[in-house]
Parts: sequence; structure tokens; C-alpha cells
Amino acid sequence: MLDSTRPGLRPRIAPAGLMFLAITSVGWGFNWPATKFLLAELPPLTLRGVTGVLGAILLAALALVRGDSLKVAREIWPRLLIAGLLNVTGWMVLMGLALLWLPASEAALIAYTMPVWASLIAWPVLGERPTVLRTVALVMAFAGLASIMGGNGFAASEAKLPGIVMALAGAAGFALGTVLSKKYPIRLPPITAAAWQIGAGCLPVAIAGLLLETTHLSLVTPVGWLLLVYSVVGQFCIAYVSWFAALARLPASVAAIGTMAVPVIGVVASAIALGEPLGAGQIAALIFTLAGVVLATR
Repeated sequence: MLDSTRPGLRPRIAPAGLMFLAITSVGWGFNWPATKFLLAELPPLTLRGVTGVLGAILLAALALVRGDSLKVAREIWPRLLIAGLLNVTGWMVLMGLALLWLPASEAALIAYTMPVWASLIAWPVLGERPTVLRTVALVMAFAGLASIMGGNGFAASEAKLPGIVMALAGAAGFALGTVLSKKYPIRLPPITAAAWQIGAGCLPVAIAGLLLETTHLSLVTPVGWLLLVYSVVGQFCIAYVSWFAALARLPASVAAIGTMAVPVIGVVASAIALGEPLGAGQIAALIFTLAGVVLATR
């Protein structure tokens, strides 16, 4: 194994890290059409909140099995709750609602403009001035959004506007949470941190859903039940654990760029499973958005 601390040597790309990254991308990518399907059978807040709470419980159990402590120091709680609010509560609510107006493929593309917004937010918060490449990345991201909005005419774009605004707000909120976590790091074992953030972030969503929405479990089809299991186990447990395993084995830049496979998988899976359009507008949006994210992460 190469010693990555020695000058002149590039960090070794571990094959196992790439395997875990692929598992993460597939798990998160397939969750977009799965969530879109489930929204036809369950209300959005209940769906996103309850599955998140169940996923957090499973992650907490996994942390205990691994021997990690679930204890959180008093000074860490404010950071943990803010991260949970921005990275989980806002993300779950806004993206879940955005799917009511947008196809899963387009929502996934907008969601993964996060690195672009993070690079902009990092300027005032972390003092990281945007480079020329990141400025070009912003232009590319907006070009992708323009392709989404203009692909089916103005009337269709106007109908999508609430979903686009919500998806953009969710992506920007997640980016802000990521930058704040870098400035004020949460010093906990990764799975413990994920369990607390997901649990604290999804619990109020679940409570709001149970109080405000009416859920008819009798309407959930057998396919819906399978997708619910997938959302809890596949998205929150397997994909998140694989993500942490990938981060431990790969350079951060490689792992970040690797997540660009998520919207690609989401777009293709949505076209196959849900019959969503995959025409010139969607392909152009995919190319512009991914190009923007590549530049933003360089």
C-alpha cells in the first residue's frame, strides 16, 4: 500500500472503496423513483418522517453492535440539531413535497446541485473564495435548471415551479448544513452521528405527518410495502453505511465526484420504472448539471 503522507505519491484508490461507493450510488439513486411511487400511496410527511425514524433506530442498533457509543456531549448537541434540521428535516420535507410537482428524475438532478451551492456558501462562511471553475460550475448548473424548466414549454414549467423552488431550497439547505458541519465539526463516530441526525431530523416530520395527514395503510400495495422496506433498509442503512465505508477508503474528492452517479441512476431508473420522459431536455439537463458538479468539486 502506498504511503499517502509521502510527497509525490498520489493516494491509493482502494477497490473496496469504489465498491462501497457504487453501492451507495445505487441505493440512493433507486430511492428517487421508489419515493415517487410511494407518494401515490402514502402522504409525504408521514412517508419521509416514519421511514427516517425507523432508519435511525436501525443505525443506532448497528452502532451499538459495532461497539460505538451513542452518548453525545452537551456542547455537541447544538451542532447536531442544526445539522439535523438542515440536512435531514429540511431535505426530507422539501424534497418529499417537490416530488408532488416534479418527476423523480428532475427532482434528483436539482437535488444534486448541492456541491455548487456549497462552494458558494463556503466563501462567506469558510473564507474559501470561488474559483473560475466554480463560477463556471454555477453557470452550468443554471443551464441544467433551464433545460428542466424549458423542456416541455412554459405552461409545464409554470406548473413545476413550486417543486423546483422546494428542491432548490432543500439542496441549498443541505449545502449550508454541510458547510456549517465543516466549520463546526460534529466529533462523533460516523454511524452514531448519522443515527442522531436522521432521528432528530425525521422525528418532528413524523409527528407532523401523523398529526396533520391521514394515512390509509390498507391502500399500500405489496409493491409499496417492499419499497417501504427498501427506503428504510436500503436508503438509510445500507447506503449510508456504505457511504461511510467509502469515505474511509477513498480521497474525499473522489468520493464526492462518485456521488454524481446518483442522479444518473435516478434519471434512468425513473424512466424505466415510472415511464418518465428521457428526451433531449432531460439529457441536456443531466449533462449540464453533472458538468457543473464536476467543476464545483475540483
